[in-house]
Amino acid sequence: MVNIYDTANKLAAEMKQTTEYNEYKKAREKVMAKPELKEQINNFEKIRYDMQVLALEKGEESPEKMEKLQQMYNILVENKEIKEYFDLEVRFNVMVADINKIIAESMADVFNIK
Repeated sequence: MVNIYDTANKLAAEMKQTTEYNEYKKAREKVMAKPELKEQINNFEKIRYDMQVLALEKGEESPEKMEKLQQMYNILVENKEIKEYFDLEVRFNVMVADINKIIAESMADVFNIK
């Protein structure tokens, strides 16, 4: 019989060996080691998180916050290190989303996914 938790731990260990994970981790460590960049990224992520919570809890979007977020993003990506960090973050998140999709699709019969 399969121990699903052993399988999950193996998947987690294998994910840590991927290029996506390792490049993202290095880029994150690099930008977070610089207090100025860390503060800018943290401010950006806080606004992004607040917008997601607002959208989930109230089903609302704030055009003002969205515009502010876009402006912050445009300024941040002018910095080569931050742009690389954001690009690698997207690649890593795509990998995680793909894995989640594979798992969900494998159980389509239970979730009535077509």
